[in-house]
Amino acid sequence: MRHPRIITPLPGPRAEALIALDSRYVSPSYTRVYPLVAERAEGLWVTDPDGNEFLDFTSGIAVCATGHCHPRVVEAIKDQADRLLHMSGTDFYYTPQIILAEKLSSLVPGGGHRKVFFGNSGAEAVEAAFKLARWHTRRELNIAFFGAFHGRTMGALSLTASKAIQKRNYSPLVPGITHIPYPYCYRCPQGLCYPRCDVACVRWLEDTLFRTTVPPDEVAAIFVEPIQGEGGYIVPPAEFHRELQRLAGNYGILLVADEVQSGMGRTGKMFAMEHFGVEPDIMALAKGIASGLPLGAMVARAEIMNWEAGSHASTFGGNPLACRAALATIELIEESLMANAAARGEQLMNGLREMQKSIECLGDVRGKGLMVGVELVKDRVTKERASRWRNEVIRKAFARGLLLLGCGDNTIRFCPALTVSAEEVDVGLDMFEESVRSVAG
Repeated sequence: MRHPRIITPLPGPRAEALIALDSRYVSPSYTRVYPLVAERAEGLWVTDPDGNEFLDFTSGIAVCATGHCHPRVVEAIKDQADRLLHMSGTDFYYTPQIILAEKLSSLVPGGGHRKVFFGNSGAEAVEAAFKLARWHTRRELNIAFFGAFHGRTMGALSLTASKAIQKRNYSPLVPGITHIPYPYCYRCPQGLCYPRCDVACVRWLEDTLFRTTVPPDEVAAIFVEPIQGEGGYIVPPAEFHRELQRLAGNYGILLVADEVQSGMGRTGKMFAMEHFGVEPDIMALAKGIASGLPLGAMVARAEIMNWEAGSHASTFGGNPLACRAALATIELIEESLMANAAARGEQLMNGLREMQKSIECLGDVRGKGLMVGVELVKDRVTKERASRWRNEVIRKAFARGLLLLGCGDNTIRFCPALTVSAEEVDVGLDMFEESVRSVAG
């Protein structure tokens, strides 16, 4: 069984030199939690310039769905690089983009005729959905949720409500967006509990907001993450999305699912909305779609994507290399990785819940497939958040050779590649437990 190998103090001398150079020339706006310098990677294993080897349970923030440098993805990229690097799908046609659009149209929940707009990132996919919703409905208002992260471009940032620092000094943002509570049923800090907590937020939207301040016939779209990512890997109650779809349909409002982090097999299904039996009008995809290459896609019902030529475009969106990588990635996900994500995710959550029995500071464990979060709390009864402990656990894990990331106020996210093996899950769990015990006893 392979284990991480740490042979120098972290960061090592070569990594330290590169970090110093980075601090001199790279934007200080980036958020680096610990000093990892990635030199090369394969599967779930990352090597730094000093030869230290790490087990990666981040997959580049849920991007490298097939693991780092999967040979079939690399082969597809190399083959395409010999054929065509760029022609701009905005002005010309080329095979990989057309074939990928056809494939994505066939995958999204609900079937029917779908069309695809290609960009380079999740933020661009959300931005395109934002613009399309306004174009199609001729309405100006939109609804989004507290805790949501939709991206950092101005439109996507306006929909985001994750951290205040992300918006500081950027006002005015796009107007006409109202944020409402997301159903955090495991803690319910909003105090909105109706007789059925699973639909409380939707009922509040319909009974209070639409009745008092936001005319529903002026709302273009509701933007929602099936499972909140940056907000804390929050899995909503079963009825929430179905009630949201019902409400949207009643008022002619488009339902936009941001599947940037939750899509492409990560939750054990191709898209997280499939767990809830919901068919969104528009979907935003990115991250794991091309297993490391920059690609975003906005998929909408054909009758909704009725904007005219010149309404929106992207020079590099859906470039040939990224499209070939995406086709190879989807093929692998359909063959076996979606099933592996479900099985390994269950193993991971069972391991964390077993760990929970003897470690008081481990709070709620939640997730779907390989989109798993565990909270750090000072007390499981009051559920007082332990943000400082969370950050220290992540740093201790790095020192041992395990790469993790946080989300929300006090949650650690586990989003390894969909190729993760049972043995790698066990190694990761052991190292995580050691890290937690070293911080909280």
